[in-house]
Amino acid sequence: METKGTLIFPKWLVSTPLEAPKQGFGIRVLGDKIASIATKEELLMNFPGDIVFEKPNQVLMPGFVDAHTHLYGVLAHGIPLTKSPSGFMPFLEDFWWPLVENQLDSAMINAATDWNCSQMLRSGITSFYDCTEAPFALPGVLLKQSEVVEKWGIRGILSFEATERVSKENGDLGLAENIAMVHRGKSNSSLVNGLMCFHTTFTCSESFIKRTFELANENNVLTHMHCSEGHYEPQAMLERNGLRPIEYYDQIGVLGPGMLVSQCVQINQNEINLLASRRAKVTHMPLSNCEVGGGIAPLPELMEAGVTVGLGSDGYITDFFEVMRGAFLIHKASHCDPRVMPADLVWHLATKGGADALGYEKVGCIQEGWQADLMLVNPKLPTSIAEHNLYDQLLLFCNANDVDTVMVAGKVRKMDGQVLNTSLDKLRENVQIEADRLWKKTA
Repeated sequence: METKGTLIFPKWLVSTPLEAPKQGFGIRVLGDKIASIATKEELLMNFPGDIVFEKPNQVLMPGFVDAHTHLYGVLAHGIPLTKSPSGFMPFLEDFWWPLVENQLDSAMINAATDWNCSQMLRSGITSFYDCTEAPFALPGVLLKQSEVVEKWGIRGILSFEATERVSKENGDLGLAENIAMVHRGKSNSSLVNGLMCFHTTFTCSESFIKRTFELANENNVLTHMHCSEGHYEPQAMLERNGLRPIEYYDQIGVLGPGMLVSQCVQINQNEINLLASRRAKVTHMPLSNCEVGGGIAPLPELMEAGVTVGLGSDGYITDFFEVMRGAFLIHKASHCDPRVMPADLVWHLATKGGADALGYEKVGCIQEGWQADLMLVNPKLPTSIAEHNLYDQLLLFCNANDVDTVMVAGKVRKMDGQVLNTSLDKLRENVQIEADRLWKKTA
């Protein structure tokens, strides 16, 4: 007996934002994959016994890929501060490290992860990469976190931001935590996996960095690090060895297709050229770069050079429509040119671009044989949606509340505007309890 599939019939179908949207088409989902894309008439005729979702006013699109987040970051929203940080390094040294990361434990991280998984699904995010730094929550923090993510059925990559800023021994614990998560992901059929990760050049020695890449190569995974989020790191590197960070990574032989480098705000043209020629991947966080005063990353220049780039929330604002608006608007302003970063390109960064940066295969597009990671957006706008304006209209004037349905690996996780099988009030209460516990530690 043939397994029943699911037919979805929207008004508009977006296979990839780099192509024009189509009307009159639907898809068939079978198992965890997109089995067929055809007209409504063809699908109904060929698969008369399938379950049918009629969404006549909606837009069927690939799910968002949040290529860089810190799920625990929500715990710091509204945290009491005696004074505002005066720059990027004071942000780290006077606030983020002592008051947040050094105080975290697994209960806090798991509560934040639980809440954020619900909010990612609410926003249409079907895949994400999370970076945890909690040096005193080692060991075991990622394995505990992975159990929380798995129950949501969302596609995720978890890592620990290993660093020697506490001690060399603590840095080794961080690397071991990543290896344990990588092995766990490879040993089962879960959607949750791992990669290798270290912090930066100014908290990790050269030997530590090289060892991280060696472990990644042995396990066939990417290596992630933050880079040049503000002026401090490039200036410190220039003073230390006369090289900027990307030049340094190239000199020590680790810059290449196995590198996933986030931020890249204060980099120059030579570093952009190196990233492109060595085929490294970059993730861009427009909103958090503004919040910490890091600057505006050269995203248009990275794209022009051919660098693979994904878009990330950085754990700052989970609604990915807001993140896209940041990438869409900030670079127009910084270049004084409204043609910079058109809407279709920003949508690409938020979907296929992010999947490519994270090394996902057959994720980020609606194509036959690809993963059924998708969302249906129900725009309730005062002006019409048309082929020529669909990407602009949705990017500029929609938000998470307009996401009607979300499917990950062929399973519905949000339907009719509601994240399934959860109590948001209970999740919110748990986060508030853990945030209050964190805040009391900083008093």
